[in-house]
Amino acid sequence: MKEAVEERNKFLREEIARLKKEKNALIMAHYYQRDEIQEIADFIGDSLALARQAAQTDADVIVMCGVHFMGETAKILCPDKTVLVPDLAAGCSLADSCPPEEFEEFVKAHPDHTVVSYVNTSAAVKALTDIVVTSGNARQIIDQLPEEEKIIFGPDRNLGEYINSETGRRMLLWKGACHVHDRFSLEKILEMKREHPGAKILVHPECRRPLQLVADKVGSTAALLKFAREDDAKEYIVVTESGILFEMRKKCPGKTLLAAPAEDAECQCNECDFMKLNTLEKVYEALRDGAPEIKVDEEVARKALRPIERMLAMS
Repeated sequence: MKEAVEERNKFLREEIARLKKEKNALIMAHYYQRDEIQEIADFIGDSLALARQAAQTDADVIVMCGVHFMGETAKILCPDKTVLVPDLAAGCSLADSCPPEEFEEFVKAHPDHTVVSYVNTSAAVKALTDIVVTSGNARQIIDQLPEEEKIIFGPDRNLGEYINSETGRRMLLWKGACHVHDRFSLEKILEMKREHPGAKILVHPECRRPLQLVADKVGSTAALLKFAREDDAKEYIVVTESGILFEMRKKCPGKTLLAAPAEDAECQCNECDFMKLNTLEKVYEALRDGAPEIKVDEEVARKALRPIERMLAMS
């Protein structure tokens, strides 16, 4: 059985390489993707890096191995390219926590506020937004806005609370959250720290405030990766989706990287079920069939492009 799986995966990798060349395609993968997808990706990154790469590539086809909103963002930036997502069911709990109709009512109720939306949102929500941000550049962009400016920040309340606490702002927060980052266990992480007293705790800002307070470093996936690579500690407790450990272990040889558990986890991990929906088989099928393709309404795309471009200019 194991030999059959390995033989199938070998075939898939060879066919993916052939189809990429034939169709002038680029495979882009988020840090939270399965190891085998990160292995074949032309580019691995977080949301900002993927957005920038999508805007710069001369490929005719982009296979976005991430979740649905990432495919939408790539399509908005590259309307003339074919953008494929291997599994359209790869959604995002954070994006789903901000229905566009409800968010529009919220925005209309506060007409004197600048609307800042996290990139983990649908194209329809981006179209209601003044500036899009990522976890990597949110603080940088908020710092560029006048102190007296009234701001709506959505949809991630944990990231918003982190920025408020760091800057002294009083942004009005939408009460959304990521189901992965919101379920990390502070108690289990502190227990890990007692067992590994020399380990530094790396926390994504989508996590709840108590976890941020015990962190040695709070930052985006790319920022946590950079910190682990450049810091002189030998052990780290990594409090974000465990897919990042694949790239961290490549970039940090000789260091011990420990995945933090969720509150209800039976294993030492915390994975995003949506991110893991993409597989080698589905990447192959997407390239072979040219589907499933991401489509974005032209008017929605036009409105959503402006806040994304403003983000890129400010970051």
